[in-house]
Amino acid sequence: MPQASYPYEHIQLDKEDHVAWLRFNRVAKANAMNYAHLWEVEHAALSLRDDADIRVVVLTGNGPHFCSGADLTDPGEPDDMPLVLRRRRARMGERAIEAVLDIDQITIAAWHGAAMGGGACLATACDFRIGSDDCFMQYPEIDIGINLMWKSLPLLVNLIGPARAKRLVIGGERMHSETLLNWGILDQRVPRENLLAAATDMAKHYVNKPPIAAQMIKQSTNQISNALNHALMHMDADQNLLAASSEDRKEAIKSYMEKSTPTFKGN
Repeated sequence: MPQASYPYEHIQLDKEDHVAWLRFNRVAKANAMNYAHLWEVEHAALSLRDDADIRVVVLTGNGPHFCSGADLTDPGEPDDMPLVLRRRRARMGERAIEAVLDIDQITIAAWHGAAMGGGACLATACDFRIGSDDCFMQYPEIDIGINLMWKSLPLLVNLIGPARAKRLVIGGERMHSETLLNWGILDQRVPRENLLAAATDMAKHYVNKPPIAAQMIKQSTNQISNALNHALMHMDADQNLLAASSEDRKEAIKSYMEKSTPTFKGN
């Protein structure tokens, strides 16, 4: 089957042999995500609902990294934007994660380099993760004074349990590929130069499964494991807006940028 490509600014979407390749493509920003990037991820994921020919979707990044998380250099929302609209726009990442999680087809993260913050959220929203030996994960939100959002905390807890999830999300620890494999975040670990070949092999394995049965089993499994997520995590964007307005948030950003030691007061 010939390869088809679709025009986006921040991602690439290519389709060939029953497989869609969704590549993050802000290489100069280490694939950090702004609002427009997240919108494109959501749009591409939703577009696959109408594609009966695609059976597997591989998410990966162009350049050295999978995805370095939110773009901290993005100017964000103007100060005079109404809070009601800021609250809606704060859920753009959540929308992108849910769109990936709800893809009917089998999803594989081919992960090299960094999966930071929102990038780690995207990786954990996939069905399977193949990591290169240079890949690592970190949730830096705690060190810039905010909570992990995008309804992604349950995805991590489901994979590794509460204590290890707390080490990553509260402790902000950086975990490298060997630990990620041992903890069960990675399903497979390969040399960097073999990553795309390994993802292709796994994709071929699932392409050759009956798609109706495979997709129904996936949906049922996700419903079982994520049954309480929506009930419990609807508020994480509101938590983010609260944390972002705190004095500790300002101190965290200042110390993060200046590489200095912060003093938090609980305000």
